[in-house]
Amino acid sequence: MNNYILEMQNIRKTFLDGQVVANDDITLKILEGEKHAIVGENGAGKSTLMKMLNGLYTPTSGKIFYKGKEVQIDSPGKAAEIGIGMVYQHFMLVPTLTVAENMILGVEPKKGLSLDIHKARKDVLEVSRKYGLEINPDALISNLSIGMQQRVEILKILFKGANLLVFDEPTAVLTPQEIKELYKIMDNLIAEGKTIIFISHKLQEVLDISNNITVIRRGADIANFSTLEATKEKIANAMVGRAVLFTTEKPIVEIGQTVLSIKNVGVKDQFGVIKVEDATFEIKEGEILGIAGVEGSGQTELVEALTGLKENFSGEMILDNIILKRKTPRKISLLGLAHIPEDRHKRAAISQFSVMENFALGLERDEYSKFGLLNFSKLRKDAEMFMDKYDVRPRSVDTDFGRLSGGNQQKIIVARELEKKNNSLIIAGQPTRGVDIGAIESIHKLILNEKEKGKAIMVVSSELSEILNLSDRIAVMCAGKITGILSREEANEEKIGILMAGGKID
Repeated sequence: MNNYILEMQNIRKTFLDGQVVANDDITLKILEGEKHAIVGENGAGKSTLMKMLNGLYTPTSGKIFYKGKEVQIDSPGKAAEIGIGMVYQHFMLVPTLTVAENMILGVEPKKGLSLDIHKARKDVLEVSRKYGLEINPDALISNLSIGMQQRVEILKILFKGANLLVFDEPTAVLTPQEIKELYKIMDNLIAEGKTIIFISHKLQEVLDISNNITVIRRGADIANFSTLEATKEKIANAMVGRAVLFTTEKPIVEIGQTVLSIKNVGVKDQFGVIKVEDATFEIKEGEILGIAGVEGSGQTELVEALTGLKENFSGEMILDNIILKRKTPRKISLLGLAHIPEDRHKRAAISQFSVMENFALGLERDEYSKFGLLNFSKLRKDAEMFMDKYDVRPRSVDTDFGRLSGGNQQKIIVARELEKKNNSLIIAGQPTRGVDIGAIESIHKLILNEKEKGKAIMVVSSELSEILNLSDRIAVMCAGKITGILSREEANEEKIGILMAGGKID
């Protein structure tokens, strides 16, 4: 008889009076003491399912059994009470409080009417040592690395007695070295009798960590198998319904003249805090420079400065021998810079506009305007051609952008930017974020096609596999500084990880 700690039976969750089905008759069974991976594309229904387990949503229908008993989980407090805790991708910590103070929020030990901080510190030390999560209880959260902050999140739910721990994309903001430390922590938790569910889209990570795998596609659980039987190809096929290529063959291209030169560039955020300091590099014709680093290392601000969205306070940026200082985004675009933003909804598209209208964004004055009026016939003709060329589905240019899948939305942004006239530099920020594996394959091919045409390309990505797959050279950022630039031949995960953490390599 299988010893299940959790059974979610025939779970269905709908929104908007049943118009939107997020989970459709999902059954999930978790063995006590296992590490169980839940995989699926963005929007497949993974997070919705876990939010029901953590009490943030209530199932429309179906039953949840925990340790053999049916339970009604109507709040995170109820989940914690029965022994379920969730470590979110975006940590729920108060940066101005210490580790101990964050740990006891909501369960504060009292001595009379006062907070017993001494007992809190003692309890924190005891729990952290038990699970191999050594951490200073007096350290301010704001002074801790991302990896250490994640440890605090794990300790918080252990402190409240969790036996089943749910991790949502646990390695998304960690360096390779911190990821290895997290793997050790998970092993320690299992050795202490805990059970782990983790959501991930990184297939190698799933193979490295899990015992069993559940694949969710379009709201349904369409595959369950042991990790011993799994391969990346098998998981990917289940996720998208077809075979997928994981590496794309790079064309052999002769590297040409310097297109972009960055010298000692510094950038501040809106509060005057330095986010990029003394950045120096160049990109040549036919070259892809990857920018690696955990999120928040200054990559976003560097791209914003290059594209005219922010002003650099020091240094100079030169595109095709023209200094970019104080140039508007439109002017920089006309000089030959194409920009695929990291956040397509904030910077690149309007969800309520049609596909055709989104193809025109940023180009309406220069490509599709005649006597101050939009040339709709040319726009429609081009939009239909681009949809066919870039395999955007469905093919209707009148469909609202917001109704398309993430992959098809991204293809539209990529198509619009790559089809701009006279592009010499392409900046791709997180080009495959939130898209399915099949669309990743397609977008990588499109980027490499531009390399073959001799374009200079900068790819910013938090996915190390993407950086390694596409780049000729890799610049690594940590805390706003470029800590090293490696050729693809000398680059590996270990070296990049050291530089991502601010270290030096021999």
